[in-house]
Amino acid sequence: MTKIPSGVGPKYPHVITLFGATGDLSRRKLLPGLFRLASLGFIPGCRIIGVSLEDMTPDAFREFGREALKAFSAHKSTEEAWTAFAANLDYVPISGGAAALKSAVARAETSFDGAEVRRLHYLSVPPGAALSAVHTLGEAALVDRARIVMEKPFGLDLESAVSLNARLHEVFDEAQIFRIDHFLGKEPAQNILAFRFGNGLFEPIWNRNFIDHVQIDVPETLDLGKRIAFYEKTGAYRDMVVTHLFQILAFMAMEPPTALEPASISEEKNKVFRSLLPIKPAEVVRGQYIGYRDEACVERESDTETFIALKCSIDNWRWEMVSAPFIMNFIFPVPLAS
Repeated sequence: MTKIPSGVGPKYPHVITLFGATGDLSRRKLLPGLFRLASLGFIPGCRIIGVSLEDMTPDAFREFGREALKAFSAHKSTEEAWTAFAANLDYVPISGGAAALKSAVARAETSFDGAEVRRLHYLSVPPGAALSAVHTLGEAALVDRARIVMEKPFGLDLESAVSLNARLHEVFDEAQIFRIDHFLGKEPAQNILAFRFGNGLFEPIWNRNFIDHVQIDVPETLDLGKRIAFYEKTGAYRDMVVTHLFQILAFMAMEPPTALEPASISEEKNKVFRSLLPIKPAEVVRGQYIGYRDEACVERESDTETFIALKCSIDNWRWEMVSAPFIMNFIFPVPLAS
């Protein structure tokens, strides 16, 4: 396995507390990704403390991690690499509260033999559980030397998002907070900018004079699995459209940033969002796959959508002459049992 050159990556060892550690995102992305980074030497040292609802032992969490790597890691791992990674895994059930978490972090930090340690708190939890996790971190006095990563969706609507933000600032400073959309880490998403602005063939024709419409399709190939309770409260619109698909829309519609840096890119994306016209209800289609209401944790009269399609119009010079340039579709597959 190729090692990352020295000097690349964090300068300090990290203790990572992973809320939602037994969830789908952790299993598919986070644990395999952390294993990859640790194995390549990107992190000079790390301890990972899983935090979740399940009442399991650290050994059981290690086995959970090993199965996650077998199922979802894109890179083969050696037994030696896994053994080294597993030794850095710990687990605290959320029922243990702030005291148990504080004790686990203290043990992890002590293992670095006096080195200066940073803390990273990753919240892969539903919006309704975010504040509880933040308060636990505050009660455990784990705010210093820390940064917190908030996964989407951030709140359920504008009012709840504003409230969550205000409550979050009671514990963490803004400079410590990272609100992310993991979808943007996908290589095809990142390649959109290079495809548009670094390609002399496409850049001159990427406007209303040559493009009739842009269709963004996400036909999901996985069923809901253990995410069913989360999805019943969230739905396809909140889970996919106002997060993942609007971010892709912004990449497709934005003007060239002054630099390929986060602030410049965010500035151009925000201009796109400010130029979005109100979505017309007549141009939105919602639906459910057959059998969704028979799933566990789903209300018998549920109107939560698992399919959504809509049109978006952007009122700026690049797209103003196109009546509905952006069409977005997202659908979950019909489960095999249906």
